[in-house]
Amino acid sequence: MLKQGIDNIDEYIKLFPIEIQKILESIREIIKKAAPTATEAISYQMPTFKLNGKNLVHFAAFKNHISLFPTPSGV
Repeated sequence: MLKQGIDNIDEYIKLFPIEIQKILESIREIIKKAAPTATEAISYQMPTFKLNGKNLVHFAAFKNHISLFPTPSGV
């Protein structure tokens, strides 16, 4: 579980080894291109993009995998 106190996606990404950071940055850039007006946040202790005030998609790194969590409003 992520430590409390992470305020933004940059801080979150810096917690991981460089090879994982590269993957997380790639995911971040793909989301930015797909939803350029979405805003970045941390929600449920995960990097999150919000659109029109609603969570659009979350992503997170774990010990053995990286996950993408689209929300119902993002599908």
